[in-house]
Amino acid sequence: MAQGFDMNALFQQAQAIQEQMRRTQEELAKKEVTGTAGGGMVVVTATGTGEISRVQIDPSVVDPKDVGMLEDLVVAAANSALKAVQALAQSEGGPLANLKSMFPGMIP
Repeated sequence: MAQGFDMNALFQQAQAIQEQMRRTQEELAKKEVTGTAGGGMVVVTATGTGEISRVQIDPSVVDPKDVGMLEDLVVAAANSALKAVQALAQSEGGPLANLKSMFPGMIP
């Protein structure tokens, strides 16, 4: 075993990082971001953890003869909201934001 390697300190540091990530996730869950499409005609709201919580559609874009356009607007607004979630997670999580993807299953 290498001199100076403290497995207990490493474990404690990992636990501290995990706790900080848990707190960050809790804070993100309390926040909401929105994405829009069609000049605000479709608005999708998501929590900071990426859960879509609301979809608002202006009645003027509901055309039974062109459902495809409405579907495209909803997809665009949802993608916009999810990009906002990623930006929020990056800004709120700081240097810890990428740890979850680096250690899947270890960080909540």
